[in-house]
Amino acid sequence: MKELAKIILEKSKSFIYHREQNAEALKIRKVVEGQKGKLSTENKKRCVEYAQDIFGHKKYAPWLMTYCSYTNEFKEGWIPDNYYGETVIPLLKGEYGKITDRSLVLSQVINDEYSSDIGYFINGLFLNTKSEVIEPKDIKELLFQKNSRIVYKVESSFQGKGILFFDKETFNIKKIKKLGNGVFQKFIEQHPFFDQFNKSAVGTIRLTTVLNNKAEVELRAGYFRFGRTGDTHVKSSSQMRIPIDIEKGCLWNKKVAFYPSTKFTDTLPDNNIDFAGLELPYFKNCVEEIKKLHNAIPYIRCIGWDLIIDNNNNLRIIELNGNHNGITLSEMVQGPCFKGLGWENLHKTG
Repeated sequence: MKELAKIILEKSKSFIYHREQNAEALKIRKVVEGQKGKLSTENKKRCVEYAQDIFGHKKYAPWLMTYCSYTNEFKEGWIPDNYYGETVIPLLKGEYGKITDRSLVLSQVINDEYSSDIGYFINGLFLNTKSEVIEPKDIKELLFQKNSRIVYKVESSFQGKGILFFDKETFNIKKIKKLGNGVFQKFIEQHPFFDQFNKSAVGTIRLTTVLNNKAEVELRAGYFRFGRTGDTHVKSSSQMRIPIDIEKGCLWNKKVAFYPSTKFTDTLPDNNIDFAGLELPYFKNCVEEIKKLHNAIPYIRCIGWDLIIDNNNNLRIIELNGNHNGITLSEMVQGPCFKGLGWENLHKTG
């Protein structure tokens, strides 16, 4: 009976997961179709057939249709986001992917010289970057010894939520304890290149690397995220995103930027920058370094890195996304990004 109950529970979870995923896919497709026109019946049919033939079920078709609605042509090799979540993540990351949600553990694993971490609040304890316990009365001195402003990020600060800024006068231990586990980080002054997009919130470059079947780290996708006027940090609810040409290290030469809803535009809402093809500072160096860092945690086979170049031309890792890192924008706009990795066969062998 217990085994039967477990099977029923797992099937129920799977059903709900795919229902929610496909509702999200449809929501985005409607936005895209509002600008591009309706997806053709022929392409809908191809998406369904491909989902059944390659992934084993038509429940993977909605994300394929969403990708196809943007390109207006079907492309073999696309990975549906619900297939990525249900099959790729468990088999190529498993529980290990979740360590990237724990800043202290991660800093010990990769020994990240590019980290902005200066301390932690974990399970009721204040800690420095060496995992040494710091008395509550001394934590303020540690944090503001070399910093006039700091950031506190609650663990698993999903979509930019749970991020607070403090200076020495506004720092409040009681508030930190109420917020729960998190990381204290230096406030980053970004490179002037990124100021032209938004000065009030530090932008981030999202780069997605994979460890292929030859144990080689490859960069497969990227986009630039920045906030809107008045934002203190980049939030999923207001962010703008511009695809990156990862081969050339510049913003995509097709002049297009995306609102949170995935509505796209060739003009930015808060300025009139001619952004197509702009070269990103120190991009090649960023790629080389994150490949080295990924090699330190090869068992997490796909990672989304959020990074930025500061005003001293230094690479700063803001966070890692080693669990369900987003792939949908890149797949839809520039994909298939993960072709040749054999991910489409994982459900047959897993």
